[in-house]
Amino acid sequence: MTDRHLWLRHETRTTERRTPIVPSDARRLVESGVRITVEDSPQRIFPTGAYEEAGCEVTEPGRWPQAPSDAVIVGLKELPDEPAELTHRHIFFGHAYKGQPGAEALLRRFAAGGGALLDLEYLVDDQGRRLAAFGFWAGYLGAALAVLHHRGGLETPLVPMAKEEMEARLRASEGDLTALVIGALGRSGSGARAALDEAGVEPTCWDVAETRDLDKGALLAHDLMVNTVLTTSPVPPFLTDKDLDAPDRRLRTLADVTVDVGSPMNVLPFYDTTTDWDHPVRRLREHPPLDLIAIDNLPSLLPREASTDFSAALLPQLLDFRTGGAWGRCLDRFRHASLELGLTTRELLDD
Repeated sequence: MTDRHLWLRHETRTTERRTPIVPSDARRLVESGVRITVEDSPQRIFPTGAYEEAGCEVTEPGRWPQAPSDAVIVGLKELPDEPAELTHRHIFFGHAYKGQPGAEALLRRFAAGGGALLDLEYLVDDQGRRLAAFGFWAGYLGAALAVLHHRGGLETPLVPMAKEEMEARLRASEGDLTALVIGALGRSGSGARAALDEAGVEPTCWDVAETRDLDKGALLAHDLMVNTVLTTSPVPPFLTDKDLDAPDRRLRTLADVTVDVGSPMNVLPFYDTTTDWDHPVRRLREHPPLDLIAIDNLPSLLPREASTDFSAALLPQLLDFRTGGAWGRCLDRFRHASLELGLTTRELLDD
C-alpha cells in the first residue's frame, strides 16, 4: 500500500478506549509509505505522542470531515450524527446491513456524500472468515462480568483494566455455578471459555450441532449462560420472552456478547436496549431473578490487549488496500446493502 493516507479518528463514545491501529503498527505502515494522520484523543489507551514518535501527523479530535478527499477514515464505533453527507471512505463497524436501528440513515448519508462504508465486520477471506475481530476479548469479558456478577463481586461502574487484574478478580471469586457457552467453538466462545477457566468453571459447550435443534429445557437448567452466536440470516430464537417465565427456570445470569439488538437475526429477542458501563446489569425477572448483561463494546474494558490483537490482524489488510480481495468484498457488501434501499453508490477503491 503506497501513496495512501489513513486518518485515525477519535472515538466519540466516552467509554471507547480501543484503537484499530496501535503505534507499533502505525510505524510499520509509515515505513511502508503510508501517510497517517491521527486525531488526538484523551481516552485512547495509547498516548498520541506514541503515534508522533512512529512518524504520524497529529491533529485535533473530530477533524476528519475536513480530511483530504482521498483519505481513508479509520475508526471502530459509530460516527457522530454530523455531517449529514459522508464523502470519504470509512473503515469501522457500521452495523448497517441487518436492519439495525439507524442503519438506513447511515447508508443514506454515504449515498448523499458519495462516500463508502468498508465495514470491518465484513472484512473476510474468500471462505467468509473474519480477518480482524475483537471476538475473543468480547467473549472473555462477557463471561468474566457474568461470573463476577453471579458471585456477587462485580464492581460498578465498570472501568478499564489490565488483563492481569481481571484474572485476579476471577480467581478470587467464589461460588458454585453451572455455565453454558453457546457458540463455544468460535472466537468469542473460546474467549468465554478462557474466562470461565480462570474462574474455575467448566462450562457446557454448545455450537452448531446443539443449536440446530436447541433444547430449551437444558439451556434453562444452567445458572449462567453466555451467548456468542452471531447470525447472518434469521434463525429460530434461542429464548423468547415466554421461555423466561418457565416455572423450572434455573438460569439467573445471561451475558449476550453478540448484542444484536433490533435486528431480525437476534437470537435473544426479549430485550431491545443494551446495558452499559454505568449500569452493566438489567433485571429481567424478579421471581426467580434473571439478570442480563448486554454491553456492545466489551473489549474496551481490556483496551490494550484487545487493540494490540486487532491491530496485528488488520495491519496486513491495510498494507494490501486495493480494489480486489477482502476490501473488494467489503465494497460489494456496501453496494448491495445500498442498492436494496434504492441508493446510488460509486466506486471508491483504487488498485
